[in-house]
Amino acid sequence: MIASVALTPPAINPIAHIALVDALVEQGWYVGNNVIDLELCQALHRELHHMAEHDVLDEAGIGRGKEHHLRKDIRGDAIHWLDRESEAQRRYLDAMAELQQSLNQALFLGLFEYEAHFAHYPPGAFYQRHLDSFRGRANRVISTVGYLNPQWPTDAGGEMVIYHPDTPSQEVARVVPEAGTFACFLSETIPHEVLPTQQPRASIAGWFRRNASLDGVLDPAR
Repeated sequence: MIASVALTPPAINPIAHIALVDALVEQGWYVGNNVIDLELCQALHRELHHMAEHDVLDEAGIGRGKEHHLRKDIRGDAIHWLDRESEAQRRYLDAMAELQQSLNQALFLGLFEYEAHFAHYPPGAFYQRHLDSFRGRANRVISTVGYLNPQWPTDAGGEMVIYHPDTPSQEVARVVPEAGTFACFLSETIPHEVLPTQQPRASIAGWFRRNASLDGVLDPAR
């Protein structure tokens, strides 16, 4: 008699790869529900919740390097960069590596790296409308957001609003930050914001990047 083996479900629904690529080509953004494995979401959510409870997250700012500033009037989340220190982080990052391969094969984007961090928004926090690319440094090509909160109430706020690239005042999508939901969009062209949240909001923000090295120096440093 052959013993049954419990198979680990894929971290990211592979069927979503096709819909994601098509949406990026057609409109520059994608939102899918039930894309991330829910058990993985739970593990990542527990990890982020533990960090928030023990005050080990870093306050998020705007800009990088010498231009990095803390601006609570612009964004109020706290972050921790994913570094593969847990099995859950490794599963998520491995899934993003597979997605990177799919994007490169389908769209010839030349993506060479993925970076991501946990994002914890306490009640009242928000992130004003912005683009994810940096002036003169177009190395972030595609942005991703994976949501971790289970059973998000309808009146809790915290939605990510996506705006039309040619008409920044036109809202094209409003993403509820509920576990399993996955969003991605073109970093240079899609404006977006996080509305004020009424409850602790947990997600993973990430970016697929091209190599924008200058004079042999990898750009940018975190």
